[in-house]
Amino acid sequence: MSDRAGARREPLRAYPPTVTYTDLLRSNKRKSALLMAAMIALGVLIGAVIGAAIGVGNHGQGDWASRLPVSAALGAVAALVVACLGATWSWFQGASAILRLAGAHEIQASRDPELFNIVDEVRIAAGLPMPRVFEMDSDALNAFATGRDPKHAAVAVTRGLRATLTRDELAAVMAHEMAHVRHLDVRFAMLLATMVGLIVMASDAAWRMMRFAPRARSSKDGGGAAMIIFMVAILLAVVAAPLAMLIQFAFSRQREYLADAGAVELTRNPEALISALEKLQNCEKPLATGPANRAIAHLFIVSPLEKQMKAHQEWNSAFSTHPPMHKRIERLRALLR
Repeated sequence: MSDRAGARREPLRAYPPTVTYTDLLRSNKRKSALLMAAMIALGVLIGAVIGAAIGVGNHGQGDWASRLPVSAALGAVAALVVACLGATWSWFQGASAILRLAGAHEIQASRDPELFNIVDEVRIAAGLPMPRVFEMDSDALNAFATGRDPKHAAVAVTRGLRATLTRDELAAVMAHEMAHVRHLDVRFAMLLATMVGLIVMASDAAWRMMRFAPRARSSKDGGGAAMIIFMVAILLAVVAAPLAMLIQFAFSRQREYLADAGAVELTRNPEALISALEKLQNCEKPLATGPANRAIAHLFIVSPLEKQMKAHQEWNSAFSTHPPMHKRIERLRALLR
């Protein structure tokens, strides 16, 4: 027990005494911006390479080399156009789709006055409009926020969370979710989820097209260069989808640290958030583990998936949607000094 406690105290020295909440917010915003740029670059790259491969396949017996830049550029532009269309849908319909997937239903202030008072207090501290409030019929302890901007935001809590947490703990969790709204994490999360879906579909379509490109494979004029382009397209079609999901998960982990720091900034009560996270850590009741919740798992304050619930509590994996719970708690305790 002492060894475990000592191991957990070690990361507390990672923060110099001069580190403030604002420093953490700035750092995590920079990291989130880099991850978003990486996702956009990946989408453009896969479009350009697929365009180049299609150009090689269509002009295998002609002057394919002179047409290669045009084919790659057209592929990149097509990827940007599709991304813009997907982002437009996400902007106007993404939040509604997420709430439906989560099985959340909107409630009014008369249903739960205390919850609305808590949300109202937190949103005033954050300088934000009042979000819509939703409830999920589940005994699990969880919550999430969504919406394209603060004026169109929504927060959702499970029935189990509402019944288990104290008022201060619930206020800390709501502050965490309102921090996501305040930092526009909810917008980035919707856009990232849309781009991941598009990249997955593009990778699948590319793989199918590459399988039926006999002229590219048998081209004598293309030679080794054409074959290299073709093989790069196949490789990218295979790795792009998991790579996009890894970027999304990395963004999700960074924004959780950011929202934890933001919640403390709003409530000035890190002990309440620590206590709430400890209760969420000990909860063994996941939400339903169907495809719907897997698609939106990164939005929740803790993973709603049974297989990830214990995993993200113990170690930091590239395939986890959330950082280890003990690391989140350690960071909060480090700020108490």
